[in-house]
Amino acid sequence: MTRRDGTIRDTVWEGVAMRRARACADPDADPRLVALPAAWDDGAAEALAALAPGDGPVALPRLAEGWIRRVAARGRKLGILGSAEAAEGFAAGLRSLVLGRRGAPGAGVWANDVKADPRFVLNLPAFLDAEGGFDSAGYVAATRLGVTVLEILGNGRATRLRLGFADLAGLLAALRLDYESPEARAVAIAIAALTRGTAEAVSGDLAETFGAREPVSLLCPAPPESLPVPGLAEAARAALDAAAAAPGLRHAAIFALSPPDAVEALLGAETGGLAPAAAATRLVSTPDGAVAEVPTRAALLAGEDAARLLAPRGPEARAAMEAALRPWLHVAAPGAPVSAQAPRPAPKPRAQPAHGQPAHGRGAVWKVSIGGHRVTLRTMEGSKGLEEISLTLAKDGAAFRAMVDALCHSVTVGLNAGVRLDEYVQTFAYTRFGPAGVVEGDPAIHRASSVLDWAFRRLALDHLEGRFLPDPTEEECGADHLGTAAQQLPLLPDLPSTPAPATRRRALRLVG
Repeated sequence: MTRRDGTIRDTVWEGVAMRRARACADPDADPRLVALPAAWDDGAAEALAALAPGDGPVALPRLAEGWIRRVAARGRKLGILGSAEAAEGFAAGLRSLVLGRRGAPGAGVWANDVKADPRFVLNLPAFLDAEGGFDSAGYVAATRLGVTVLEILGNGRATRLRLGFADLAGLLAALRLDYESPEARAVAIAIAALTRGTAEAVSGDLAETFGAREPVSLLCPAPPESLPVPGLAEAARAALDAAAAAPGLRHAAIFALSPPDAVEALLGAETGGLAPAAAATRLVSTPDGAVAEVPTRAALLAGEDAARLLAPRGPEARAAMEAALRPWLHVAAPGAPVSAQAPRPAPKPRAQPAHGQPAHGRGAVWKVSIGGHRVTLRTMEGSKGLEEISLTLAKDGAAFRAMVDALCHSVTVGLNAGVRLDEYVQTFAYTRFGPAGVVEGDPAIHRASSVLDWAFRRLALDHLEGRFLPDPTEEECGADHLGTAAQQLPLLPDLPSTPAPATRRRALRLVG
């Protein structure tokens, strides 16, 4: 039960040692007080700050209990959870998933956003067992809980659910498997088969109770029979057999890899879906205000092989992995590095595309710090790709911000008029002016020689098939090369201070 003072009684939360931290996922916002398990890192604190509505204090137990009890109560009302005991067991299972950082619904559920399309994500590295293998039984139980959550959130009427996993790259590194190796792809296939088989078996169970809406159709290749992970091949085969024995299915699609949001960061996942790792290290702020380079979680699991296993990969590596898993997926969405940002509404377009219709599609937000200056990059995609970009700088002067805004507006107009993004990348990558230096908040880009350098190299990663442009050197980002933002405004031609009228007339040209 939950007491009126907000503390949790008679649940697993009572035995959890907690700590307080001040965190904010949005650099433009004031830090908020968060309470989370003592063993969890500051990245989880930032994610928790992003997930909770409002700007006041937030505690993980109370926030999690809000959606857990809502879902359990709705499940009882719909008859999906057949008894009070079943509902309590269901709630206990979800608490354990969250505390173990194994799985949780997407950000919209935490915020109680009824308009959000619900999703449920499973954090693969959290299912490593004590012997360094994969906890297949625990993964099956988590998958069953996830499908049940989504069925309840869809009020028992949804025909398409979105259950997926995160941080395949971290799991493979922990298993000492090279992301590009045949062995790694075989393990990934087995996990995909285990996920889909279990999900469709649950759909079959629901169909047996509430009626089938789809036929059983496991038209997939046979999963690998021999793997370097003990028991995984057998578990995948058993899950597929259970799905094949169902009388029918309740859903047309269940297994879908969705773009990550703040929930992946809360769970400790470092990459979304099947994306490769960005690097073996990340930059963090130290208590004295400096910046330190530390190993990623995947690197700690990979040990001495981290540099080799977590080296940056080209777009062909991800394409090969997606091709291997595509037969098992109902929907495959692009993976991405995980950020603590919760999804925000796409910015309203300021320009019209060339075909004359309003820009539309999905937006993305990156918030980083470059040389101690907070920078926000917002993008919006439409049917033909990237349609709009905007950059917001928190500290710099109004003149500099206005110039950057005007430049982004001109890029937006150019994109909608047919100018290719790679032409802008070639123009603005490695431009040098302050602020510059260490980049915090982007796992793939560690240094930038300017705001535009970071922004357009990030756009290349996100919109040019993962094109990776290496970081500039420390010297190129150093104080000897750069001034302040105001000192480094783009230079304009020298003009006479008080030109005579005749001089001004001679300078005019008619253009058409």
